[in-house]
Amino acid sequence: MSTVTPDRGAPERAPSARERLLRAADELFYAEGVNTVGIDRVIEHAGVAKASLYSAFGSKDGLIRAYLDRRREARARRIERHRSRHTDPRARLLAVFDAFDELAHSPQWRGCPFLAATGEARTDATVNEVLGQARRETRQCFLEDATALGVADPESLADQLVLIFDGGIVGAQNPLDPSAAVRARALAELVIDSAPR
Repeated sequence: MSTVTPDRGAPERAPSARERLLRAADELFYAEGVNTVGIDRVIEHAGVAKASLYSAFGSKDGLIRAYLDRRREARARRIERHRSRHTDPRARLLAVFDAFDELAHSPQWRGCPFLAATGEARTDATVNEVLGQARRETRQCFLEDATALGVADPESLADQLVLIFDGGIVGAQNPLDPSAAVRARALAELVIDSAPR
């Protein structure tokens, strides 16, 4: 009678050089700034060869874009996770603010990475492009649910909610004030409820 050895699965693979560079960039850029941290520090922190950075990202700007894109994608997933808990359009609109509140209360929160990157002395098209994409994605969420809510001017409501959302993020910056997310949500409720139908 033969015995079957339990399948322990394949051993976990070590993160790729690209992934290690992204993790190092995420940690260092978020803590200290995209322009303050040089590529040599990122490479050293990641424990990879310099050639790996150029092979994976082409340049420091490519690494900055990948770092901000990863943050943007995480933001979009967090917002969608909160929105997906609701079917009511009003609740879905407010869920965007709930996603912000969750982030602002996390131990890792040190402010908005997009604002930090644009607020540094040297800003460039890379940072502005990713920030613009993040804002468009958030606005699209608001527009979809404002349209479903049946307001007379969903475009205008979406624009107003983006401004409130952005203002809440700025308000939560320095000093760090996670309660800004709750106040932004309360203001959003007033604007949503007063929008003409």
